[in-house]
Amino acid sequence: MAPFVLLAAVLPAALGAPVWSTFALAPLALTGWLWWVLGRHFRSWRYRERQDDLLIGRGVLWRRLTVVPYGRMQLVEVTSGPLDRKFGLARLQLHTAAAATDATIPGLDPAEAERLRDRLTELGEARSAGL
Repeated sequence: MAPFVLLAAVLPAALGAPVWSTFALAPLALTGWLWWVLGRHFRSWRYRERQDDLLIGRGVLWRRLTVVPYGRMQLVEVTSGPLDRKFGLARLQLHTAAAATDATIPGLDPAEAERLRDRLTELGEARSAGL
């Protein structure tokens, strides 16, 4: 859409159209700004494997940190919707006994998501809290 909007803004001005025709650049500017916001949002997700738990952080303005102990993990699954598959991404979903500590890590490389799933499953079985 960007080339068409740019053409719609530049061509009338080049042909002597009124100045108000430059308002056609507003959708282009809005699209660029939304693309930047979306990228910033996805770059804000982070995770770290520690000895006894997994830390998952997210957020740009309001930051949220979730700590999931390995022994409390009940299910670790990798999902990939149609849009995720188009961009070569996967999502790791962690389920625990407490709904408040369920966590998701989106935007992972599929190979990394599978590696992390296998590692977390192994650590969860080794440190099972006897549920």
